[in-house]
Amino acid sequence: MALTLLYLAIGFVFLIIGADLLVRGSSAIAKRFHIPDIVIGLTIVCIGTSMPEIVITISSAFKNYTELIVGNAIGSNLCNLMLILGVVSFLRPVKIEKEIQKIHIPISIFSTFFLLLIGNGLLGTEKFVITRLDGVILLILFIIYFSYPIVLAIRDIKKNKQQLQKKDKNNLSVITSCIFIIAGIVLLKYGGDFVVDNSVTIAHRFGISEQVIGLTIVAIGTAMPELITSIIAAIKKDTNLAIGNLIGSCMLNLLLILGLGAVITPLSFEPTFNFSMILLLITCCAILIFNYVGKKRTITRLEGVSLIVAFIFYIVHLVITG
Repeated sequence: MALTLLYLAIGFVFLIIGADLLVRGSSAIAKRFHIPDIVIGLTIVCIGTSMPEIVITISSAFKNYTELIVGNAIGSNLCNLMLILGVVSFLRPVKIEKEIQKIHIPISIFSTFFLLLIGNGLLGTEKFVITRLDGVILLILFIIYFSYPIVLAIRDIKKNKQQLQKKDKNNLSVITSCIFIIAGIVLLKYGGDFVVDNSVTIAHRFGISEQVIGLTIVAIGTAMPELITSIIAAIKKDTNLAIGNLIGSCMLNLLLILGLGAVITPLSFEPTFNFSMILLLITCCAILIFNYVGKKRTITRLEGVSLIVAFIFYIVHLVITG
């Protein structure tokens, strides 16, 4: 048992270090093209910090741990929007850009509701199963959604074409950035394997269901890169990068993670996931409402604390009922 816990801890360390290297390398390359922080957060950084979830999804799908995949995706989103956004808002009130407020948050609400309907078979698909067809639909939605910030990035590259020749002494070289990216992917691969295998072993040892493990231990562990990245961004007063990272990661979890997993193997959507999905939907709506009450287009420290407290109660509920 001690060895299993050790391997689990090593897996999380690999995931965190790997994601950090991947984000640093990817961001350095992106910044050389003068892409805005909000776009970097929605694309390069959110994909980099979501690599643990992607790796765990692929590994779990081939091992048929489907409940772990769904639990990890939903739990990571709750961790992102309740715990991490709460912590970031507490450290420094988060200013919400109009683009996030009017486009990305409403889309995240729609995507969450859409997935809730799919999981419960309310769109004519199989009940309590995310089928391969559902997975294809989610992947198509992912491509459509993430095409928008990519188009913005290309536009900004062309707009700032003359600045591309300027060298930034504080930035990593292209070679160093590529080494960071490759090393990050390798660490993420082995870290993902360690986390999946040993989490399932612990779950079976204590009779805990895979969905609870996915919603708690794995979800929080794989959300650590987002937490670290967002806290650093908040400390550096770069809240655009933080909120872009969190919203982008949530959309990636809902569309790419579950879509990819379902294409590999149909995913079991247990009825017990409905509570977490409804809570996620309520949280997305609450974040949207925060934009219009109190200090406009800002998530205040008090609102951040309320998100953290709600997340703590949620975890306690899972532990008691799971």
